[in-house]
Amino acid sequence: MDVARTVPEFHILLDPMSGVVAEERDDLIMFSLVPIQAQLDILESVADDLVNSLEPDKELLNTYPGREATAQTAGVYANLFYGLIIGLVIAFMAAMAILAMGGI
Repeated sequence: MDVARTVPEFHILLDPMSGVVAEERDDLIMFSLVPIQAQLDILESVADDLVNSLEPDKELLNTYPGREATAQTAGVYANLFYGLIIGLVIAFMAAMAILAMGGI
């Protein structure tokens, strides 16, 4: 953390980020939180991406531009495919039941 020494003789410091003027003390240790803030920003973007993955029309973090509706389109095609397969299985079972009962 960068501080400005306003009066070095009396150990008075100025924190430019918060505007606080305080006395420098030997029993306190100050260190920079900038690297930790950079890591928190990365984690925040990943958390936002995880939330956006729950909505099919949101753009994900590592996708190419113009692929916002890819998950929605894939969901439509997958549901059409599974619906067709399940429908054919039910129709086949109904046809077998009709033949087994001596129909048509």
